Parts: sequence; C-alpha cells; structure tokens
Amino acid sequence: MTQDLFRQDAYLRECSAQITAVTADGAIVLDRTVFYPQGGGQAGDSGLLLRADGSSITIADTRKGKDAQGHATADIVHIPAPGQQDRMAQWTPGTAVTARIAWERRHRMMRLHTTTHLLCHLVPHLVNGCSITPDYARLDFAITDPLDKQALNTGIAALVAAAHPLTVASISDAELDANPALVKSMSVQPPRGTGRIRTIRIGGQSAAAVLIDLQPCGGTHVANTAEIGAIVVTKIEKKSATTRRVVLGFAQ
Repeated sequence: MTQDLFRQDAYLRECSAQITAVTADGAIVLDRTVFYPQGGGQAGDSGLLLRADGSSITIADTRKGKDAQGHATADIVHIPAPGQQDRMAQWTPGTAVTARIAWERRHRMMRLHTTTHLLCHLVPHLVNGCSITPDYARLDFAITDPLDKQALNTGIAALVAAAHPLTVASISDAELDANPALVKSMSVQPPRGTGRIRTIRIGGQSAAAVLIDLQPCGGTHVANTAEIGAIVVTKIEKKSATTRRVVLGFAQ
C-alpha cells in the first residue's frame, strides 16, 4: 500500500520514501509518494527518484497498481522512462529514495483541473468525458444547446479574478447517497470503500460566501482561483447530437 501524500497537500514537491516492490516490467512501488497516478481524467505525474549517492531514475508516468486479475490495488506504480535498464539493478526493495515530481508540469495540471470545476459551474450539465494534461484540458458536456465561447471566457476570467478559495474535505458514503447531484460525471464515479469520499469545494466557505462548485474529486488543484491565471476556452466542438466538447488551454 502506498501512502498518497498528494491527497492531503497538492503542493508537496518531494518526499522521502522507500521502495517496497519492483514489478516484473521494472516499475517501482514506494511506501509513500507525492506522484499522482493517472485517474479521473488527470494524467499521471512524471519526475525523478533519487538515491542518497546521487544516482537517479527518471519517472515518465505514474499509474495505480493492479493485481494479477487486473483489479486496482492500493499501490502506486512509478514507471521509469525507457533506456534506464542498466541502472535498475540498484533499485531494489528496501532502498531509501527521494521522490520528486516535475513541479511545473504538475502545477499546470492543477491550474487546468481547477478550471474544469469552474466550467462545471458555468455549464450546469452532466459531464460524460474529461481529460486533463499539462497542455490542455477538455470536458464533454451532455448538452444539446450550443455554447458561447466568449461568454465562457468572460465567466472564467471573472471567477479567477474573484479569488475564490478552494477547500479539500470529505463526506460519507451516506451523505453522497443523500445528495447524488454532487456527482457531475456520468463516466467516472467517486471511489468508495473507505467510508469517506474526498470533495473539492470552491467558494461557499461561509454562509455569506457564494458556492461556486462542490463535487467529489481525487485530483490535484490550486488553493485559490486567482492562482489559475490566464486559461481560456480554445475550442468548442459538437461531438454528437447530445455532446458539446469544451477545450481549455493557456492564453498566449
């Protein structure tokens, strides 16, 4: 089992850890990590694993572990970039390492992911697909009406400028069952099994504050909408008769 430090603090850039396993294809499992594994539409982190002697392994991707039957486990798997096989003999269970993410890449995804939550406020329809990468993000909305690109950009800019704080919290399975509308995604359901479900709240931290968005989410986000900066809608596509795709990117 890997302790997922990024769930508590998305701003952690590195941590000390210990290798607990190396898979048959050379991926590395740690006892704790700051690396986010691909999931919920968000790409996995990349970065470095470093030993005390100064040697390092470049991590190209991070995924959730799977058992022999293909079921998800509690492990987080760090996948080395190609061409490092000659160094892997030193990276064995019990080895102490520093896990360091590619911070600029992660922070871009945090900004984009938070903006997708703002989009859920501006387009109050169910989402039936999403992708968050370091360069762009997209949401597919279950909607038949056309969307106005300029209106969405104006709305995003206003929400960014308003500097709404973001709060990470949790609710019980029973609370979610009593409020099914909190789930905005048709394709990804929040993970259950621990008794608590992680939530992201934007705004609404007090009775007088306006609630912008509240939904279950396991991804990484910025702490305040002001930190998003200049992100805009770059494209709106009609994917089907009942789906409109909104693509987000960094303003030039």
